[in-house]
Amino acid sequence: MTTAFDEHERRRWAGRAAAFDGSFALLCAHPADSLLDAATVGVGTRLLDVGTGSGTVAGLASARGASVVAVDAEPSMVDLARRRLPHAEQVCLAALPRLPFDAGRFDAAVANFVINHVGDPAAAITELRRVVRSAGRVAVTTWPHPPPRAQRLWGEVFAAAGVEPAAPAPTVDPDRNFPRTVEGLAGLLDAAGLVDVRCETITWVHRTDPEAWWSGPANGISGPGLLMEAQPPAVTARIRAAYDDLTAAYRGADGLLALPTAALLASAAVP
Repeated sequence: MTTAFDEHERRRWAGRAAAFDGSFALLCAHPADSLLDAATVGVGTRLLDVGTGSGTVAGLASARGASVVAVDAEPSMVDLARRRLPHAEQVCLAALPRLPFDAGRFDAAVANFVINHVGDPAAAITELRRVVRSAGRVAVTTWPHPPPRAQRLWGEVFAAAGVEPAAPAPTVDPDRNFPRTVEGLAGLLDAAGLVDVRCETITWVHRTDPEAWWSGPANGISGPGLLMEAQPPAVTARIRAAYDDLTAAYRGADGLLALPTAALLASAAVP
């Protein structure tokens, strides 16, 4: 069953694979190896990568010798991932919480920054558990709350530019949501009946070209993109001026931004 939040996410990401690949894909790629380690992915592992996006996690898993099936809810992401993943067993269109696979088909399932894009996180975790065999592992990442510095910067940019907050977009229903903390994400996996639950906060400094970091919201990616695309050109120019001013403190001698950020990484075993 899809929710209003799921439908909103489908609309927001429609046709945006190239925009994501050129902006926030590098940010999301950082925990990929740690995610695969948490799922104990190695030679011969039958892996399902849910929400593969531009295929980063699936590509790293293939390089480890895993047999990879990669899925995404967005057709443009599937097209991009197919081009990037010539050695994958299968790359296809599929979305949580209903996956077109038999129970226990995989040794492991991973979802990198996907749980934050579904309207029923508990049902999503339960579905990941369903498709993994007994003693296999499930591993997921999500963004924490309060947001890390890199993500908070956008709110400061809009405030400095005098941009009013956007009209409220659909969110996860309160009775289906979970705290975006170590305890909250671990509790989500525990409630799904998984065992040996582990959760940690990963911190790093995201290094990126200022134009790449700007291009995500400028092309409608994420919450800042929703607000950005609603602005007339004069206001967009004001936002850009505020962006250049506020990001100056994060620019190194090489011209790249160095933005502190963090993610939650949780994993568990199927009993």
